[in-house]
Amino acid sequence: MSAYLIAVETVHDEAMFGEYRKHIVATLEAFGGRFIARGGKLTVLEGEWQHPRTVIIEFPSRESAEGWYKSADYQKIIGLRLKSTSGNLVILDGA
Repeated sequence: MSAYLIAVETVHDEAMFGEYRKHIVATLEAFGGRFIARGGKLTVLEGEWQHPRTVIIEFPSRESAEGWYKSADYQKIIGLRLKSTSGNLVILDGA
């Protein structure tokens, strides 16, 4: 069953986040991760949405998503995201 990593975030340091962007795709490949949505136009239809940027990454399974997050390659760059943004990151099982 597919799993989705969903990030909602506000970027505070574009230069540092740009460095993160340069490396993120390479960390996903070994785990079968692919971007479904990546910071496109967002329209809130109901309620409140606290961050202007949303990213959805599809993985073949929850195990793949968790493996990617814990991987040595991702852990090398996670600090760039954490220092340059604020937000939330979750894994959601697919239907």
